[in-house]
Amino acid sequence: IAALAATGIVTQAAREIGASLEALYALRHRKGAEGFSAAWEEAIDRGISRLEDCALERAIVGEERPVVSHGKLLGHWQHYDTQLLTFLLRQRRPKRWNAGGAHFANLKPGHPVYERLKREWQIETEKIAAAKRPAIQASVHAKVEAMARHRLAELIKEKELEEGEE
Repeated sequence: IAALAATGIVTQAAREIGASLEALYALRHRKGAEGFSAAWEEAIDRGISRLEDCALERAIVGEERPVVSHGKLLGHWQHYDTQLLTFLLRQRRPKRWNAGGAHFANLKPGHPVYERLKREWQIETEKIAAAKRPAIQASVHAKVEAMARHRLAELIKEKELEEGEE
């Protein structure tokens, strides 16, 4: 459990104590091993917290990256991962960092916010379609007329050819 808490990675913990993954999972799911299973979950949580801390440090402190040109190292620059930082803020403080404090995972059909947004989207879509309708109709009409003129020209040519053969 201590090895698992240190890393949060079951494979590494098994390797460190010389056990197989199968043996550890079998022990975890054995009847009467509820205490071990609870300690396992706590160790995983502790390991995940450590990973979160490492990710937050990397986002804030950054990481040094090489600057290479034509195979030569010119120097280094500090990369700050703002996407990672934003992700962590949204996970740790969702009310503050998610758009408007909304919990989008809860937005499902039937939810009042979902239904309001759906109605707004439908109204906007209908407005756009209504605005485009005259242009689409004019385009279709122009194409039909062009096809009719083309076919009429073909018929005239055919008729002229027939008359010329007689």
